[in-house]
Amino acid sequence: MMWPNFFLQDQEQRIAMRARAGKRRKPLTDEQEGKIKLAFFVAIVGMTLTVLAVGTEFWVELNTYKQNHTAVCEAAHYGLWKFCYKKLWVEEVEAERATCGPAELPGEANCSYFKFFTTGENAYIFQRTTKKELNITAAVVSLLSITLMAMGSLCITMALSKGVEFLLKPASIFFIISGILVLVSLEVFRHSVRWLISSDETIPLEYEYSWSVTCAAAAGAILIFGGGCFIFLSIPNLPKKPWEYCIKGRSSSSNSHTS
Repeated sequence: MMWPNFFLQDQEQRIAMRARAGKRRKPLTDEQEGKIKLAFFVAIVGMTLTVLAVGTEFWVELNTYKQNHTAVCEAAHYGLWKFCYKKLWVEEVEAERATCGPAELPGEANCSYFKFFTTGENAYIFQRTTKKELNITAAVVSLLSITLMAMGSLCITMALSKGVEFLLKPASIFFIISGILVLVSLEVFRHSVRWLISSDETIPLEYEYSWSVTCAAAAGAILIFGGGCFIFLSIPNLPKKPWEYCIKGRSSSSNSHTS
């Protein structure tokens, strides 16, 4: 008779613990869930722009100057993973433009991945040499950012499906750090471009950053903003109006000083 009573008491204790945990864990209200979904949509926009930027090779364009009495001119563009040489028809380029481009114009393109990801060799673009350490660092940082985005998305998905609000804080940290890493990747890439341009000046070139950089910059800002929204939503007993929360904090501090 002792063993059945022991198991019965153990089962009752487990049921009581689950009941107490259920009381502590309040389900998300419809208003909270709607705000979380809206903030998650903002983060999804940032993630989409990041993946679009990382996966494309229009980060920077290198344009040679147009030559007289030639039908074609040469340009190049590259991103984190590969670069493309392109021959453009001079008649397609704007007449007032001194250099060849932009790279979106139709022409003969030859694209290949950077060799420093496979054989460890630097790439040569218009007799200029890349700084492989900087290029690899920018690529690795961008991949780390995408990994943190995935972790943040997992936290938000679990928060919505399980109704656990405490997962908003780690998700906010993941998204903010991922946004910062996107901006860090942009800065490292900018230094790599400057290194490339200054490595050789035999062929005169002009360079300009393209739409992939715009996507990455916007993605970094949006991810940081989305992470801030999750921090704001994770504050318990938050008033409907943000300024009420500030006024409440000031009044409580003034009362403590008077007492």
